Amino acid sequence: MKPKNKVVIGFIGTQLDNGKGSGRWEKWRPTVALTQRDDIAIDRIELLHSGQHDGLIGQLRNDIAATSPATTLRTHQLAIQDPWDFEEVYASLFDFARSYRFDTDTEEYWVHITTGTHVAQICLFLMTEANYLPGKLLQTSPPRRQIKGNTGEIALIDLDLSRYNQIAQRFTREKEDGVAFLKSGIATRNARFNAMIDEIERVAIKSRAPILLMGPTGAGKSFLAKRVFELKKARHKLEGKFVEVNCATLRGDGAGSTLFGHIKGAFTGAMSDRPGLLRAAHKGLLFLDEIGELGLDEQAMLLKAVEEKRFLPVGGDHEVQSDFQLVAGTNRDLGKEVAAGRFREDLFARINLWTYELPGLSERTEDIAPNMDYQLAQFSAEYGQMVRFNKEARDRYMAFATSAQAVWTGNFRDLSASVTRMATLADAGRINDSIVEDEIKRLQRLWSYAGDKTGIASEVDLHAYLDIAQIAGLDLFDALQLKVVLGICLHSKSLSEAGRKLFAASRNTKANPNDADRLKKYLHKFGLSWATLNQST
Repeated sequence: MKPKNKVVIGFIGTQLDNGKGSGRWEKWRPTVALTQRDDIAIDRIELLHSGQHDGLIGQLRNDIAATSPATTLRTHQLAIQDPWDFEEVYASLFDFARSYRFDTDTEEYWVHITTGTHVAQICLFLMTEANYLPGKLLQTSPPRRQIKGNTGEIALIDLDLSRYNQIAQRFTREKEDGVAFLKSGIATRNARFNAMIDEIERVAIKSRAPILLMGPTGAGKSFLAKRVFELKKARHKLEGKFVEVNCATLRGDGAGSTLFGHIKGAFTGAMSDRPGLLRAAHKGLLFLDEIGELGLDEQAMLLKAVEEKRFLPVGGDHEVQSDFQLVAGTNRDLGKEVAAGRFREDLFARINLWTYELPGLSERTEDIAPNMDYQLAQFSAEYGQMVRFNKEARDRYMAFATSAQAVWTGNFRDLSASVTRMATLADAGRINDSIVEDEIKRLQRLWSYAGDKTGIASEVDLHAYLDIAQIAGLDLFDALQLKVVLGICLHSKSLSEAGRKLFAASRNTKANPNDADRLKKYLHKFGLSWATLNQST
């Protein structure tokens, strides 16, 4: 394969390239020195200048012709009045690069960054990094001793970092460290969760746009928001602090005051000015958990604060500023909340750029074991005693924890509490069968109590699914049972998932359980199907 012609692009060195009389050959001149080397053949030099250097250009042309007759010198006058004006130099170089006919198939370009002002050298670097000048950087330096014929040293820098294994590996390790940081070092085997954390790591580093974390209570939204803040803080992306507020605790006039602050006398009891949490999060990260609980007035004020970085405190006439990054969390379907008129569509659109749904523990059963081990390690470190399961006890707990009977309504909070209880009761640091059996019964009791408080049945209106005559013909028992079944269906992603929840206990007594078929037959008794339920939502 024929080697490519070597083309050097660089500025004239008004000082370094200059020289008079025969003594100039004793001096190291960067541009001329490139043509004096025996190991490199330069085919062409594209010499950039700002005019008024005709004498020096003529001398360089003659000297290059004498040292390397095969080297062609072409000059380009750029529209530069002030060689120290960054904007002017960069614009002139940009125009040159856009008009120059590069032929990368037959020519190899070296961008000489030794000559010219420091501004010119920086602009050459930036143009090469952005690939407007498709080549390598060429850096030359004088010989350590001024010896005749010594052409100095040269170094080529390829800005394609993927070619530098150590640098590429370092960037890869940095990314892996960031992902591990977000997961707090807890191993996960769930592909969906891993893919989500990988993307969040990239977004956290590169973007300041709002992030919306969706998922059930206890799925880890608050924890992940804090890790995003710590990661950005470590990479110098944020200067301020982490401010967290659960919007479900904000009610009435106090909601606006807590978030946006108030001025003295704004309302009864406002004895002094209050800055508010949005101002406390200036240059930091604001995590609004359960954002769906905010009132419509607070939502409108928040939208302005997110978009314009300014807002009015309660009772105030003058706007204040706060530049924060917003991470919002919710266990509600905000799309449905918008349709119901309970959440502003414009605010939802603004915070819905980067949306991630954290799966609940029942959807990450493969992660129960590593998270359980992590919790045990945390307990052992805190109390100074190693705690472990007996093999039989661990197998029994894992069999229950990964079964359909384990609904994990509190998700990772439930798991953390469960492990803590067992570790506390372990004699000599060993969790045995008896402790596990008692814990399983405790969890079942807790979940049954929680089931009574979920409100699943009360939120279902049978009139949306049955006609008046059908409802009138139902016994109270059948009506309540149907409401619960429909509520479970509406909170499940598939017929099979709903069936597993409804028949969690009885399915274990069957050799070939078919939860979906059992549920389908039950719904059919009332003239309902999974398809009709989905159409109704």
